[in-house]
Amino acid sequence: MKYSRIIGTGGYLPETILTNKDLERMVDTSDEWITDRTGIKKRHVAAKDETTCDLAEHAAKAAMQAAGVHANDIDLVIMATTTPNQVFPSTACLLQQRLGIHGCAAFDVQAVCTGFIYALGVADKFIRCGSAKNALVVGSETLSRIVDWTDRGTCVLFGDGAGAVVIQASDTPGILSTHLHADGQYKDLLTVPYGISEGYEEMQQGKAFVKMQGNEVFKMAVNTLGRIVDETLHANQMQKSDVDWLVPHQANIRIIAATAKKLKMSMDHVVVTVQEHGNTSAASVPLALDVAIRDGRIQRGDTLLLEAFGGGFTWGSALIQY
Repeated sequence: MKYSRIIGTGGYLPETILTNKDLERMVDTSDEWITDRTGIKKRHVAAKDETTCDLAEHAAKAAMQAAGVHANDIDLVIMATTTPNQVFPSTACLLQQRLGIHGCAAFDVQAVCTGFIYALGVADKFIRCGSAKNALVVGSETLSRIVDWTDRGTCVLFGDGAGAVVIQASDTPGILSTHLHADGQYKDLLTVPYGISEGYEEMQQGKAFVKMQGNEVFKMAVNTLGRIVDETLHANQMQKSDVDWLVPHQANIRIIAATAKKLKMSMDHVVVTVQEHGNTSAASVPLALDVAIRDGRIQRGDTLLLEAFGGGFTWGSALIQY
């Protein structure tokens, strides 16, 4: 039986940093309020001429270098993003061209903050069924373009960035399982309500911003992520104590802490980057994974639980033997 294993990771953050102190001068908020409620201290913001594909290119090259693979080795490109460069072609195709990869399947996945977990699950299935041997999976976002910088309830949360992994066919287990879910009945709780075929005029007027009912989203995220922890462990006949590292979506330190409590896991074994990056949507899980692998916390043989929750609502997990 074929499995897929992560053989390289990469991440990239734009140079411009926006701190909580900077936001104090922009909206009615404070460093103390933001930190207490979210854990965020700063976020990175893409330059005006910097695109989602630009960020993805940096992260992808780093992942490919770490994996020791070249463009002609890659036979699948999946991009998770909510903020594509263009309506079409897909940002995956744009990235494919940038990297000099030709002929293989390349497409975008849109599941908002759960996008990377969705993309990883799809890539894993491609490899398990023999349709690919080396897949490049990227989460990249320029969320600053859809943030209302006058809305203190949302503008403090989000940042830009990209993370990437290369997964390769293997005879030994790596990605043990992935679990993907969605429920559209909650679509209005976290949304950008305008787009191409609905609210196009409003979008043209620059009104396509993130809208969020924060308290409701928080409650749903905590309850849903608690359930998916149980689902993932049950599917693999594992105990909570078998998980070495939790690598969560970096949305809010309180949601992260609640999920760790569900696992009965010390925060010392939870990868937390939200204070440095803010919520980078589909980029947050691969960014956090890359940080913890490169600083040596995550070692080969460790068991990792990746999880995320996002607009849709979507949610998902991946259990990985690294």
